[in-house]
Amino acid sequence: MSGHVAIIGTGVMGETLLAGLLRGGWDAEQIVGADRRGARRDELERRYGVRMETNADAVVGADVVVLVVKPQDLPELLPEIREHVEASTLVMSLCAGVATGKVESGLAEGVPVIRVMPNTPAQVSEGMAAISGGVHATTEHLEKATQIMSAVGKVVTVPEKYQDAVTAISGSGPAYLFFVVEAMIDAGVMLGLPRDISTVLVNQTMFGSAKLLVESGEHPTVLRERVTSPGGTTAAAQRQLEERSVKAAFMTAMEAARDRSAEMGR
Repeated sequence: MSGHVAIIGTGVMGETLLAGLLRGGWDAEQIVGADRRGARRDELERRYGVRMETNADAVVGADVVVLVVKPQDLPELLPEIREHVEASTLVMSLCAGVATGKVESGLAEGVPVIRVMPNTPAQVSEGMAAISGGVHATTEHLEKATQIMSAVGKVVTVPEKYQDAVTAISGSGPAYLFFVVEAMIDAGVMLGLPRDISTVLVNQTMFGSAKLLVESGEHPTVLRERVTSPGGTTAAAQRQLEERSVKAAFMTAMEAARDRSAEMGR
């Protein structure tokens, strides 16, 4: 088989991308998955009707190879596929914190590499991915990567020097929002609400607020001020958040995430 997309590593994100491509109209014959676990290969073949192979076999003849493995597994993976990746093959790395140069050094000279930072909302086709091209990646390669990642959400192109910040904001971002949701649900219970009712209230409030933010195009400050009546309940709550420096705490937390991303890359 030639001209296919090979997805190396079919854990949660690898399977998410595989399923997203199929939902987006890609033919099952255009996709080959790879996993070291035989049981996992059998499972995904049955579930999606795609061919599952070993890493080396999956990349033979591929137009695009997508690496979706843990960063610590790359030093073992790259020698395994190196001789099977042609110079014309685009390699997309979804390995957190790994610079394009590190991937390029493990492949043949001239292979174009694009670094991708996705996030978990890709599982419901609402992901946010940032892509950066390595030294051999062209505009056409970036367009191809955008096409692939668009199957599971939105895509922006950024210089690679911004990828650690992207990791801190959108890569880790869902965890911060889930943290806020968790806190609000627990607060509802503390205030006397049954947990299931509190959960519905908070989940829908988060979902609706996100949709309003995106679809209205308004600045979040404007939307927040519309909810905050002078001397009202929201103003009372907001004062407590400001007194506890919640915004500063979030900014410090994201600085820590950025620094950890840079550390992992080194």
